[in-house]
Order: sequence, then C-alpha cells, then structure tokens
Amino acid sequence: MAKRPIELVVISDVHLGTPGSHATELNRYLKSIKPNILVLNGDIVDGWRFKRSYFPDAHFKVLRRILKLMEQGTRVYYITGNHDEFLRGFSDSDLGRLTLTDQLVLELDGRKAWIFHGDVFDLCMKHSKRIAKLGAVGYDLLIRLNVLVNRVSMALGRGKVSLSKRIKDSVKKAVSFVSDFEATATELAIAGGYDYVVVGHIHKPDLKRMETGDGSVLYLNSGDWVENLTALEYHNGEWSLFQYREADFMDLDEAA
Repeated sequence: MAKRPIELVVISDVHLGTPGSHATELNRYLKSIKPNILVLNGDIVDGWRFKRSYFPDAHFKVLRRILKLMEQGTRVYYITGNHDEFLRGFSDSDLGRLTLTDQLVLELDGRKAWIFHGDVFDLCMKHSKRIAKLGAVGYDLLIRLNVLVNRVSMALGRGKVSLSKRIKDSVKKAVSFVSDFEATATELAIAGGYDYVVVGHIHKPDLKRMETGDGSVLYLNSGDWVENLTALEYHNGEWSLFQYREADFMDLDEAA
C-alpha cells in the first residue's frame, strides 16, 4: 500500500496501556500515511490506568511508528489531555521535531485552527460564555484549575473528573453533555476569532459548521481509537474525517 501524503493529521484518545485501545489498527493507519504534521490531541497514553504489567508490543509499535514518522520529517505536536495530564508539568517543551503543549494554534492556508483536548470543559459547562470572554488566557487558567481540582478530588477519594465517563451514564445525559461540550468549544473559538476548533475528549467524531449570534466556526472532533477508530485529516484546503475499515488494510505489513 502506497503511503498517502497528508498535510495534517489529528488523532486523540488512543488510551495506550489499556485493553480497549485499538493499537494494532492505529499502527496500520499511521504506516499508511505520510503527514507533514501529526497532532496527538490528548489521552494518547492512559496515565490513569497505566500498569507496567500491561503495555503489549502492539502499543509499543504505535510509539515506535510515531518516532519513525519524526525521523522521516513529520512535525509532531503532543497536546496534553486529562488521562496524560502528568505531562502538563513539561508543557511548552521542544524536543527536535516534537513539541509538548496544552493547546495549539496552526495557520492553515490563511485560516486559524485552535486545537486542544477539551477536558477542562468538565469544569465550565455552565459558565462557557464567561470563559469565552477570557479567550486563550482563560483556557490556560482552566488547565491549571483542572489539575488542582483533580488532585483535591483524588485526595478526597472521589477520583478524577472525567466527562467521557459521565456522558456514558445515560443516553439523556450523553446528549446533554455532548451538546454543551460542542457549544462551549464553539463559543470559545468564535470569541477568539478562530476559523476551526479541533477537539477530542468525548469520543464522538464529528465535522460540522457551528453558528451563534456572534459568528460561525468549523467544529471538528477527532473521535478516538477505542470505539470509533477515527482521525481528522487536512489536505489541499479541505478537512475530512477518516474512519478505519479493516478491509482497507488487509495487505499492510504490521512490522514496526
């Protein structure tokens, strides 16, 4: 299978180190493409459930594949999420072709894309308009607040805040939380003057135009590699949502 050249690829919520991660399928996908930029938009490694006794070779292959892409010239941005928030103490670090950060702004053909994981929205659904006025500065503050709240919650024995867990409690709650999540991302992006807002976290792949009284923005969610096996691709000025299908990769060698 020939490698597809792509300007930008965004993946999120891989949850390496957990049994639910479809690492083999992700490795096949990564092997099939040649991206100029690869954005790892949070929860790539699951630090919440990480155990030394469980990190199979298929999961290591994904990490090796990413390193190989870097060796071949791909620029990689690792954006922290809630399950890999242990990395937030190292944010804004540059290691050659790898940058670790909490959020990212990219200019794509004269348009601005704002990319972040989205877990901080767990704390601010009811106050999105107020937070939107703060813009990017507000998002940075929420990152710090979210880490603090999780530390306190863990100390009290209540566990960490996780929207993705909460939205699965019931269908009615799921619809409400997803709707609020999308609305919050939209309001923040429009207030910040962005053309695209790219998120993950809720494991719900999507690509759609969102509008408010203040403007509009293209909302994109990269989905996950636990349930949906999806990624976002940007090439030749267009966004598309990739969906993994086993039949398309049957003849692809899985060797690292």
